[in-house]
Order: sequence, then structure tokens, then C-alpha cells
Amino acid sequence: QVQLVESGGGLVQPGGSLRLSCSASGIAFGIYLSAMGWYRQAPGKQRELVARITSGGSTNYADSVKGRFTISRDDAKSTVYLQMNSLKPEDSAVYYCNSDKFGTQYWGQGTQVTVSS
Repeated sequence: QVQLVESGGGLVQPGGSLRLSCSASGIAFGIYLSAMGWYRQAPGKQRELVARITSGGSTNYADSVKGRFTISRDDAKSTVYLQMNSLKPEDSAVYYCNSDKFGTQYWGQGTQVTVSS
């Protein structure tokens, strides 16, 4: 059974930082062959892509987070990270981890990030 478990969310002041982690289990050969992504969904809004990293290490980011967020992966640990710096109130959302292995996708249950003073 595939499981993606996010952690690291919480309440942070504007300008602060958080590091999200997503640990994967149950995927054959781990996440080695998977593209991994972070998405977010704020209340009343559609889920949107935040950042994605391919199995080869190529990355892409939403324009709203470029220069502030960094996605990385550790295939040996089947874990993907999202380093979030200079956080803004508009970054508040539930953040979801996604894996995509040759079109087969899995989602985590999400972790809440709240940016507020």
C-alpha cells in the first residue's frame, strides 16, 4: 500500500521559514522513478502546483513562489522536501505531496501551513 506522509507544517509569522517533508512508502523501488510534487489548496480555491521535481532532478515552480521555495529529493530516504522562505500570508494553505510514476499518481493527506502575525 502506497503512503505519502507530509510533515513540517504549522503556524509561522510573515517572513518566516518552514521545511515540509514528504516520506513515501510502498512504492516499488521507492521514489527513484517518480516525479514528486508539492501542491497547495487554500479555502475556496482550487488545488495548485507549487513545485515539482522530476526523477532526473529537474525542477519547476509556480511563479508566486519562485526565489522563495526550493524543492529537493533524497531518493535513498524516499523523501521529498519543500524549503519555504520569506513566507507570506497568501502562502497559507493545506500543502499536499504528490508522486507520479509513469502516470500513476498518489497523494498525501496534506499538512496545514498558516502564515499569520
